[in-house]
Amino acid sequence: MKIVTLRRNFGQTALKAGFDAARGEIIISMDGDLQHDPEEIPAFIAKLEEGYDIVSGWRAQRQDTWLTRRLPSRIANWMMAKLSGAPLHDFGTTFKAYRREIIQSIQLYGDLHRFIPALATWSGARIAEIPIKNPPRQNGKSNYGLSRVFRVFLDLLSTKFLLDYSTRPLHFFGFFGLLAAGSGTLMGSFMILKKLLLHQDVMLQNGPLLFAATVFILAGIQLLCLGLVSEILSRTYYESQKKPIYAMRQIRSHELDLGPAPSTNRERLEEGELTERASAMAK
Repeated sequence: MKIVTLRRNFGQTALKAGFDAARGEIIISMDGDLQHDPEEIPAFIAKLEEGYDIVSGWRAQRQDTWLTRRLPSRIANWMMAKLSGAPLHDFGTTFKAYRREIIQSIQLYGDLHRFIPALATWSGARIAEIPIKNPPRQNGKSNYGLSRVFRVFLDLLSTKFLLDYSTRPLHFFGFFGLLAAGSGTLMGSFMILKKLLLHQDVMLQNGPLLFAATVFILAGIQLLCLGLVSEILSRTYYESQKKPIYAMRQIRSHELDLGPAPSTNRERLEEGELTERASAMAK
């Protein structure tokens, strides 16, 4: 048995400490307030043995209050499923089973623990869901409620950005940048034509439209520059950390191990010269 004691209360993000310390092939996470039944663990393991990488619990029959707990949870789960692509009904429960190689490769920051299945889909993890019991809380009081909906929504936006645009941020910022700059250019061209063809005083008759066109063009340029800077930062991060932009399940090879091949022509020539000298000395 291994017990990890933290210096302060880090919330459910402290799950990462347990994941890092675990050494088993299968890792089970669950709450310690008796809301999760340990007798259901074999069902999680059996589902993993069917070939899945993550098995998540689904509180199909929740015992919480409808307005403050069940309704916000249903809305948040629906949004998470749509934006992340993970086919789950219940993202909030901690009762999950993971394969160690999957969970230890995921970095958790802030309150991203609830988005572990969504983050795992990026690496091609196979995810399943099984129904679990949800008995009433025996001790303590839950801190979840309507106030967490906004924080969950912001975390969901950041997770969506990480999943789709972490390696190509220019595609995100560039879209809005081109949209803004294009709109401003169209409005500016319209006013220039009115000035040249109709000889109208654009500043007096279309002052707000001229101001809006200027703002849109400047905003578009700024968004494009932000996208370019983000692109540089993204490539610097992945290259400096030697972080792969892909995830491999396994490698199969039928090639014989012939040792490392010379990487350059110079190395090949040097090996040939050494072989000739060795042969001459042997004679």
